Amino acid sequence: MHESEKIRPSMPSLRDVGAVRLIELPRYSRDDGEVVVAQVAAHIAFPITRVFTVTAPLDALRGEHAHIRCTQFMLCVHGAVEIVCDDGRQKRTFHLNRNNLALCVPPAIWNNIFFRHDKSVVMVLCDRPFEEDDYLRDYSKFLAFRKANS
Repeated sequence: MHESEKIRPSMPSLRDVGAVRLIELPRYSRDDGEVVVAQVAAHIAFPITRVFTVTAPLDALRGEHAHIRCTQFMLCVHGAVEIVCDDGRQKRTFHLNRNNLALCVPPAIWNNIFFRHDKSVVMVLCDRPFEEDDYLRDYSKFLAFRKANS
């Protein structure tokens, strides 16, 4: 049995890059600072299972993968990043350059994260725990997976 055939029965229908959503979160400013709020149900469409951060220097490229089952909610909490989302046929570029912008990336969307300021910090909230077998890290395998599951 081909690897992608094992996954297919539990695979939701594949989405294209049109399903990637840029979300503007509420920001409350006052003289002594500001608060940005992201709440499950109101802004995040899934229960949060895992949270991690990625920090990188100017012009670094991170990501370079897709997930089979995991949905990610990404925020640039410091600095600025550009995230290129790719469904194998189309690409869309999103700029997270304010701390109240978030990006919701569904499963089976390839993403590349370009760090546009030194020491930018991206926080990622996920609906699944870390599972190595959930990652598609080779672009040609990602394309084959999309084809086999469309």
